[in-house]
Amino acid sequence: MTTFPNSPKLLKGALVGVDPFNPLASVVVFQYNPETLTRTLRARAAGEQAHPGEALRLAGPPEETIRLTVEIDAADQLEKADPIATSMGLNPTLASLEMLLYPKSALVVANEVLARAGVIEVIPAEAPLTLFVWGAKRVLPVRLTSFSIREEAFDPRLNPIQAKVELELRVLSYQDLGLLSVGGALFMAHQVAKEVMATIGGVSNLAALPATIGG
Repeated sequence: MTTFPNSPKLLKGALVGVDPFNPLASVVVFQYNPETLTRTLRARAAGEQAHPGEALRLAGPPEETIRLTVEIDAADQLEKADPIATSMGLNPTLASLEMLLYPKSALVVANEVLARAGVIEVIPAEAPLTLFVWGAKRVLPVRLTSFSIREEAFDPRLNPIQAKVELELRVLSYQDLGLLSVGGALFMAHQVAKEVMATIGGVSNLAALPATIGG
């Protein structure tokens, strides 16, 4: 990254778990932004049982999956003798990612107490609302469906100090979360922004159409 004073400031991608009871437990700012990001969209069509003439109907926004690989390295922190890095390496950062998949331990214990007390219906565990932040124009509610961690280097205490994390995220829409929820409203804002950008792109393409036909 250039150090030229007039160069634009690099925005960092992030995963943020919105948990009011422990707001710092699941905040992961990417140390290095991934060089590639794969997005797969699958239409929610009306289905094979659609009535004649309704084949083009949509059951909702497309199902979108995002895949990316995040690199994490503690070298800079170790060089500065950061006390967290020297004592725990990358374990805190990796734990923040993993906590997006874990039910809260307090809830697990509370449910066990309720079950032993004879309460039939216990409170189901719920993951925090997770946001994928990729610049100001892309803040999406997602579910972390899976990820794999490759720990590539260790300190003398066997703490990981270099790792690659492959993430798979499923974008959650207002159809999944409800339009009036925080996540549903964020997705709707994302869709409206896409509609605006598509209109801008359409105007630009329309202007180039005569040259295309004439050529």
